[in-house]
Amino acid sequence: MKIVTNATELVSGCAFVPTMGALHEGHASLFRIAREINEIVVASIFVNPLQFESKDDLAKYPRTPDRDIDLAEASGVTHLWLPNQSEIYPAEPKIISAGELGNKFEGASRKGHFDGVLTVVQRLFELVKPAQAVFGEKDFQQLALVKTIAGNIEIIQAPIIREADGLAASSRNVRLDEISREKSVVISKALYSASRAESLNKARSVLNEILASEQGLTLDYAEIIDEVDFSSAIESTQKKRGIVAGWINGVRLLDNMQMIFGDK
Repeated sequence: MKIVTNATELVSGCAFVPTMGALHEGHASLFRIAREINEIVVASIFVNPLQFESKDDLAKYPRTPDRDIDLAEASGVTHLWLPNQSEIYPAEPKIISAGELGNKFEGASRKGHFDGVLTVVQRLFELVKPAQAVFGEKDFQQLALVKTIAGNIEIIQAPIIREADGLAASSRNVRLDEISREKSVVISKALYSASRAESLNKARSVLNEILASEQGLTLDYAEIIDEVDFSSAIESTQKKRGIVAGWINGVRLLDNMQMIFGDK
C-alpha cells in the first residue's frame, strides 16, 4: 500500500472510499468491495471541519492513525491518501447546498452538516477523479445526497456492518462507556422488531415503543420513510426504510433498516 500526501500521486479511474479515519470493520467492508470492482483502491482520511456543528464536536472526533494504516492495508487499499486542509481547501470553499433533502432529519438537527459533506465530497471527487466511489448505507441520507452530485462517477451502495449484538459499526462507538454501549442496542432492536411487523402502522408503533423503553436514549427522530424522497412512508410506498437517530450519554448514534412487511 502506498501512503500518498498529495493528490497528484493518485491514479484516476480508481475505486474511491472517502473516510474521516477512526477506521473500523464497516470501513474495511467498503475497502473490500472497492477492491472487488477495481484493482486500484484509493481511500482518503480527512476530518472535514465544514460538517461539524461545533469546534468541540470536531475536537472530540476520534483519531487512530496507526490503526487506520494497518486496517486499510489489510483490507485491500492500494493508495491511502492523507491530504492536509490546504490541499482540500486552498481558498475559501464554495459551499454546495444540500437543498430540501439536506434540511430533513439529520439536516434538521445539524444545520449546515450536509452542505459541508457535499462540499468536501465534490472537492475529493475533483481531485481523485474516480470511476467508482463506495459509500455505506449506515449514513443513508448522506448516501442519497452524494448520488445527486456524482455525475459520471458510479456510486456503489454498501450494506451496514453490525456488531454481534446488532449495533451499527461507527467511529463514534468508541466514545460509549460500558453502560452506554449496552443501552445503545435498543436502536437496532427497535428497527429489527419494526421490520418484522405485519403492517406499516404496527411497525411505527413497535419502533417508537421499543425506543421509548430505554430511558438512557434521548431520541431525535424515528420514522419510516420513502427511500426515494424521504417523505413519510405510506402503505403503497415501494421502498420503505426505518431511520433512527438519538443520543446516549452525549454520543450521537444513527441507524436505519429496510422495511418489507408481509414478506417474511
